Formats: sequence, structure tokens, C-alpha cells
Amino acid sequence: MSDTVGDFIVARLHAWGVRRMFGYSGDGINGVFGALNRAGGKIDFIQARHEEMAAFMASAYAKFSGELGVCIATSGPGASHLVTGLYDARLDHQPVLAIVGQQARSAIGGHYQQELDLLSLFKDVAGDFVHQAATPTQVRHLVDRAVRIALANKTVTALILPNDLQEMPYQEPPREHGTVHSGVGYRAPKTVPHQSDLEAAADILNAGERVAILVGAGALGATDEVIAVSDRLQAGVAKALLGKAVLPDDLPWVTGSIGLLGTEPSWELMRECDTLLMIGSGFPYSEFLPPDGQAKAVQIDLKADMLSLRYPMDVNLVGDAADTLKALLPLLKQKEGDWRHRIEKSTAKWWDLLEERAMAEANPVNPQRVAWELSPLLPDHAIVTSDSGSCANWYARDIKMRRGMMTSLSGGLASMGAAVPYAIAAKYAHPDRPVIGLVGDGAMQMNNMAELITVAKYWRTWANSCFVICVFNNEDLNQVTWEQRVMAGDPKFEASQNIPNVPYHKFAELIGLKGIYVDDPERLSDAWKEALTCGCPTVLEVKTDPEVPPLPPHFTFKQMKAMTSALMKGDPSEAGIIKGTARQILSSILPGRIS
Repeated sequence: MSDTVGDFIVARLHAWGVRRMFGYSGDGINGVFGALNRAGGKIDFIQARHEEMAAFMASAYAKFSGELGVCIATSGPGASHLVTGLYDARLDHQPVLAIVGQQARSAIGGHYQQELDLLSLFKDVAGDFVHQAATPTQVRHLVDRAVRIALANKTVTALILPNDLQEMPYQEPPREHGTVHSGVGYRAPKTVPHQSDLEAAADILNAGERVAILVGAGALGATDEVIAVSDRLQAGVAKALLGKAVLPDDLPWVTGSIGLLGTEPSWELMRECDTLLMIGSGFPYSEFLPPDGQAKAVQIDLKADMLSLRYPMDVNLVGDAADTLKALLPLLKQKEGDWRHRIEKSTAKWWDLLEERAMAEANPVNPQRVAWELSPLLPDHAIVTSDSGSCANWYARDIKMRRGMMTSLSGGLASMGAAVPYAIAAKYAHPDRPVIGLVGDGAMQMNNMAELITVAKYWRTWANSCFVICVFNNEDLNQVTWEQRVMAGDPKFEASQNIPNVPYHKFAELIGLKGIYVDDPERLSDAWKEALTCGCPTVLEVKTDPEVPPLPPHFTFKQMKAMTSALMKGDPSEAGIIKGTARQILSSILPGRIS
């Protein structure tokens, strides 16, 4: 029997270096799954519980491995379920290929069962390359282009395969007019700006007296170069969430995260600088950058469409972060002065304040303390993932990165439900590393509980069994609750915000994992130690106080007014809010209502 189109696709992906796929089967993609089975393990298939989770896994796998992420699903709902996770990859500039089934070619256009217009569905999320195969001879160049474009453009591509085509005998394209004869292989270029552009950037950076640097995910491979440039310029460095692992937090001039989930030193750094260097970051919140015109600015990014987008830059450099910084360093003059000393003093004071806030009394457990207690216990080379929601605040501020650690979350999309599939993908990218995921109870109920079953299915194949999911159980969609109060000035809407109390640790035990429950803050440290050393995947459930506010680094008058308005309208948790906020040093906002 001749190899089928499905067999060719599996072999071609293997030739491209693909060794792992995440997905879920179905009759619309059976031809490829049959080929995967016949390939005898050449490509490892990881079965998620839901296609959306498979796409998140592919996105996270690309982030943590630096390789192409691949997800696969059947036609109709299988394909449509992938879209959210694919947007996560697209918005965070990750190379991901989605392979999906489609109904038979003769049925397309006939309002057939599970027939969707998949070209239109994927046209935005996979806009750089999405095509539906029609003949066996076409498949070769479709696979090659889908992979090469995903890798080169750091984006999502999609390949749509009618189910009857997958089973047909594969044919190479004939040597005749109207055919395409593609090949395998992609080598990323070295991208460095012209010398004159580097000199223009150096002139700006050399002239500045108070230099601030902002790093993002594009600087993850440039730790040493960022340190060298920072030392030369005597700059302080703030980190966008996706760039949290660029620099270790034991460097005294690293001010931590920036933005709504950021730190006060990062806020001060941006408000007081006269020069800004942004490296590999698409940080979206311009209000946390210097006011327009305050600072001369230079940006480095591989993607030209991200340049001068958040702040009006004076010099825009298209280039790889590490290579560009290496070329820039010899042009920079060694700075002196007290600017960095001021940054270090402010940052040290901030860490002391965070500890005070983490140890403040709460009912029953302060959620900030959960992350604070974890931070010094993190194993070397650990990978940390976080979900969106209030747990991301504590992840952003209280988890101290050390050299060699990795971390990520859903950045541009900021989707709920990514922490557990991200953690699973991290294990496949680095099976020997400890992995810890932080997730709120809302995201856990939405879709992450089911992926614990995936953990139970596969964990014995991992080289290192240290895998901990920490659930912040506060029975509240907490981040949105606080946004209602602080941004909209509305009291908590209980119908939309309250969620059921679920024994997550007991669910873990039911499926063969370890469960630990903590409702006493004095037990947190020991619980973390137990979870990190017990020898099997663990769900650590902590009963946290929903009224501990995720404070922004700087409270505006508008936010204070909105918060007061929410209380005046009769928030159902008014007493808890006042106590929790007062304990987090904001009693000055509502002096007449603090008891």
C-alpha cells in the first residue's frame, strides 16, 4: 500500500524537527492520527482534555522550548475550540502550527455536518498562512510553507485537511508547469541594525542622565547583554510580565514588574527618567511609561510593527536583542552619579513593604503571602506559570526570579485558563525541571480542573515528578470584582462574581494525585515544602481572603473616587474591604470610615 497523504504529513513534520503534538482526535482528522500511529512514536502525541487546552499547550511549548508548537484537532467544533489558545500564541509572537480536519471535498458547500468555513475562521489568527489542501501533490508545499512561515514570522499558521484527502495515496508534484517543489529547512538570520543607527541610539543613551530600561519577552535570551548595558548606563530596569525571567530579582537595580500589576519603584523609574530604552517588549499600558516628551527614547525589537507603538521613540532599531545590545555596548560611555543609588534604595524599601503586606492579617489567608512564602522555596531552574486574575498580581510582584528559572503566562491575550496547560507544556519542554503553576479558583473551574486528568495520565513518564498547582480559593472572580470597584466605581455584583466552593485538593486525590489544603497562614511554608518534595504531582489549595486588594503601584484620584463610590453604594463586602485595604496601607484613602 502506498503511503497516504496523512503518512506524508507526519513524515514531513518529523523532517522539520517536530517531535511533539498536542491535541484531541476525531473522525475529521483520523487519516493523520492513523499515520501518527503507524509512525511508531516518531512524533509524540499528547492528548489534552479539550482542544483549547491543546492550543495553549502548543503556545507554551513554543515559549519554553524555543521550537515550533503544533496542535491538532478534528473538523467543526474541534477546529473552532483551538482558536482561543491560538490567539494566545499569535499575540505573544509564538510559532505555532494548527492542523485541523475538514469534511470531504465533495461535501464542502453542502451544509454538511461539522462543516465550517475554516478558512474564514482562521483568517485572522493565522493570517500569515492558512490554506486548505485540495490535492495530494499540493500538501508538500503547504506543510513546508506553514512551518517555515510560523518559524520565521513567529506567528500562527494553519493547515486544513479534508478527511478524504488524508486517506488518499500521496503523490509527489510532477515536473510540469503549474506545480510547486518546496523543501525543508529554516535558519534564523542574524538581525542587527546598521552602524549609523546604532550610533544614533548611542548618542541618545549617552546624553541621558537618568536612564530607564524596560525589558520584555524579546530580551529573554539576552540576560548578560542587558546587565552589561544597564551597568554601563547605570540604569534601572523594569520588567514587563512576559519578561519577568529576563533578569534575576537579586540585582538591586531591577525594579520588578511594570503596569497595573507592577511595583512602585517601576512607577517611579518611569516618572523620573529622562531617557528610555525599551528592549523586546510590547507592554501595552502607555500610562505607565514616561509622559510624552519627557524622555528621549530608543527601542529594540525584531518586529518593526511593534516599534514606536507605545511611546514616540527617537530611534527605532530592528534587531535581535542580544546581538543588537552587543553591537551597541562599545558605543556607550560609562556613566556615574546617584541615579542608580536612588533606584536601589527605592527597590530595597519596596521589598520590605511587600513583606509587610504579605504578612498582614487576613481572613483566613493573605493571598500575597502564598506567593511570598513560595519565592525562597522555589527549586533552582524551576518553571513557574500563572493564570490571569488576581493571582497574577502576587506572581508579578512577590515571586523573585533567580538565574536559570523560566516563567510565563498568557500575556497579550491575558486569557483565563492557561496556567495548567502552560505547566503541562513546560514539563514536555523540560521534563527534568520542577514546574509550579499558580491559578485562581475561577480559572480552575472554567477549564483547568479537567487538565489535572492529563497530568494524572502522563506524569509517570516525566523525568522529574515535581509538579505543583496552587489554587487560590476565594470563591470570587476577584480581579474583576476589584476592577468593578476601582475602575467603574460599582459595588461587587454577587450574581456575576461569586463562584461555588470546590474541594480542589480532594479532586486531585480522587484522580490519583496528592492534595493539600491550607486555611492557616502559619502552615503555608510547610505545605509548600511538602508539595515540592512529595514525589508526585500535587494540588495545593489555599483558602484565601478575597478582600485583600491587588493594589496598583500608584493610586490615582479617579481610582480613589471610584473606590469610595463603590463603598457608598453599599458593597456587600464593605467591612472586609475596609479592613483589608487598611491593612494594605491605604487607610489614608478613607479616613472617616476606618474603625
